[in-house]
Amino acid sequence: MSDTASPQKTGALRHLPLILVVLVAIVGAFTLKDYLSFDTLRENREVLLGIRDANFLGLAALFVLIYIVIVAFSLPGAAVASVTGGFLFGLVAGTFFNVLAATIGATAIFLAARWGLGASLSARLDSSEGTIRKLRNGLRENEISMLLLLRLVPAVPFFVANLLPALVGVKLRNFLWTTAVGIIPGGIVFTWIGVGLGEVFDRGENPDLSLLWEPHVIGPLLGLSVLAALPVIIKSIRGKKEN
Repeated sequence: MSDTASPQKTGALRHLPLILVVLVAIVGAFTLKDYLSFDTLRENREVLLGIRDANFLGLAALFVLIYIVIVAFSLPGAAVASVTGGFLFGLVAGTFFNVLAATIGATAIFLAARWGLGASLSARLDSSEGTIRKLRNGLRENEISMLLLLRLVPAVPFFVANLLPALVGVKLRNFLWTTAVGIIPGGIVFTWIGVGLGEVFDRGENPDLSLLWEPHVIGPLLGLSVLAALPVIIKSIRGKKEN
C-alpha cells in the first residue's frame, strides 16, 4: 500500500507550485490592484527618488525582486512596474532591469507549470496520434519561431506566453532566451514612457499606455513578428510544393 501511495503523493506534490501561483494570482487580483498603480507611484515618487539617489543598487535589487514576484504570480501591475523602471533608472538601466526581472519571473511560472501539469500533458501529446501529433511535431520543428511570436505579438497576454510553452513541453533554454530577446522591444516602449513620467505627473495626469498601439510603435513590432514567423511560412510553402 505504501508503494502505491508514494507515487500518488509525489504526483500531487508536483502540482503544488502551480496551485500556489493560481491562488496567489487570485488573491492578488482582488487585494493589490489599488496598490500597484500609478497613483501609488505618484504619491511616493519623491521618496523613491530619494532612496534611488542614496542607494541606487539597493533600490534596483528591490525593484527587480518585486517585479519578479509580480510576473511569477501573475499579479496586477506589470505595466506599472515596467514604467516605474524607466522613471527610476532611465532608459538603458531601466530596460535592463525590466527585461531581467520579467525573464526570471516568466521562467519561474514556466517551471512551475511544466513541473506539474505540463509534464503529464506533454507526455500525452507525445503519445497521441493523428492531428494532435502533427501539431506537436510542428511545434517542435518551429519551436524558436513560435516562442518569439508569442513574445512579439502584443495581443498575446504575457501569462499565456508563459504557460502555453510549459504545457506543450518546449525546451527550457529556448524558452529562456526567446523570452529575454522577445520582450526587449515592448520593454523599451514601456521604459521610455517611464522616462518622461515625472512631467506627466506634474501635469496631474497618468501615462498613456495606449502608445503601444500607435502605428509608429505597433508597426515595427508586427514587422518583427513577421520575421519570426518567416521560417514557419517558408517550411509550410516547401511542404505544400513537395506534396
